Amino acid sequence: MHILVAGFQHETNTFAPSKADYENFVRGESFPAMARGQAMLALREVNIPAGGFIDAALAQAHTIEPVIWAGASPSAHVTQAAYERIAGEIVEAAGAARYDAIYLDLHGAMVAEHADDGEGELLSRLRRQVGSQVPIVASLDLHANVTERMLASADALVAFRTYPHIDMAATGALAAALLRERIGAQAGWHRSVRRLPFLIPINGMCTLLEPAGRIYAMLAELERREGVSSLSFAPGFPAADFPECGPVLWGYGTDANAVERAVETLYLAVMAAEAEWSVTFHAPEAAVRIAQQLARHATRPVVIADTQDNPGAGGDANTTGMLRALVDAGVQDAAIGLFYDPAAVAEAVRAGAGSRIRLSLGGQSGVPGDSPFIGDFLVESLSDGKTRFDGPMMHGMPVDLGAVACLRIGGIRVVVCAMKVQMLDRNLFRVGGVEPEAMKILVVKSSVHFRADFEPIAEQVLVAKAPGPMLADSADLPWSRLAEGIRTRPLGQPFKHG
Repeated sequence: MHILVAGFQHETNTFAPSKADYENFVRGESFPAMARGQAMLALREVNIPAGGFIDAALAQAHTIEPVIWAGASPSAHVTQAAYERIAGEIVEAAGAARYDAIYLDLHGAMVAEHADDGEGELLSRLRRQVGSQVPIVASLDLHANVTERMLASADALVAFRTYPHIDMAATGALAAALLRERIGAQAGWHRSVRRLPFLIPINGMCTLLEPAGRIYAMLAELERREGVSSLSFAPGFPAADFPECGPVLWGYGTDANAVERAVETLYLAVMAAEAEWSVTFHAPEAAVRIAQQLARHATRPVVIADTQDNPGAGGDANTTGMLRALVDAGVQDAAIGLFYDPAAVAEAVRAGAGSRIRLSLGGQSGVPGDSPFIGDFLVESLSDGKTRFDGPMMHGMPVDLGAVACLRIGGIRVVVCAMKVQMLDRNLFRVGGVEPEAMKILVVKSSVHFRADFEPIAEQVLVAKAPGPMLADSADLPWSRLAEGIRTRPLGQPFKHG
């Protein structure tokens, strides 16, 4: 087959403070930089879905037409200008030649300024462009908010099964296999869908923990049934204020009854575990106190997730609550990162390594309880910010953070950079001169992705709720447009309009 390949990735937190413009996609931020045409073949070296699909398609002797791959860090809405420029390029390419199939590497939780359902809008435009006979398949993030329009416009959608997302390239390969099954489905192609009636906090979705671990194991087992080609469970991204936000289960296959039974079995299992999807959070001071107690006798670092400032969920990585708690407690041998503050980095670079400077650091979120941290810091080290991810998530991807400064105050090192990136790889500490394994306490601006590379070295992991723009408890968000009746947390109160 001759297959068009493109990618457009964004996870939108409609409550976040800053939007994603075209330049965010050009840089890629925590994703690879924007790529077009043959340059997209380099994605085969990175653990992302497009790379996995391209590898699988070429191994099956298909030819591919790479168009564009663009991703940006989670934030508030994608601007209309950025959306139209990238989506327009994909749709135009689909109409410029004849293709036997289309593959898209999508997130599934994109909200643009002018479109609640960014992926559904793109898929429906493509469907109008190529007609009903050209199969369209897409891979989705585990945090996709899957809509009726997405399901109706695509022949097949398949989502990640791990969080942290270590199976991204593998999901791209699953999409290639699903395309083959869809084309070979002479007896008919059937879909079954179930939407869940409650939101799940993102920390509760971690597949290293229960109930997610056993639910995805059950999914894999049910998928082996005769007549079932694929099953997916997207717990959703619970920070997008529109009616179709929330968890969805779906499946495809050649036997309608088998697919329906498999989806229903999985649905009942998720519902039965509703109470287990809840999460225990610590106040910043409590998290630091517990970490200090554990660290006294530990041989490995205690890791604290600063989850409400996670730039992988719409935070800006510059809130100061956890830093303040560390300083107030007089913690020694601790590090926090990545802290996004280009102005502070520029001041450190001007002063030079070894200098002492007084800084106003971060605190620009506008969130109640967050304010700049003013203190005297030692510029312990500076770097050009060039590194690569060696951990399981984005393994092999080069990263350029711009200038990076390690600022020390007392026994605490703050790794500050000029680009907003989630702390999902230990090398992001190392590029700032910090050896994570040598620290007693590590604070990471992340929710779950850090676990892939940090949990193997962690004495224990704690989750803290310092003031930040990504409220970890979905019931704390000021919802206005959710579907009537959906529970805003497991076993929580149903949402009501007005």
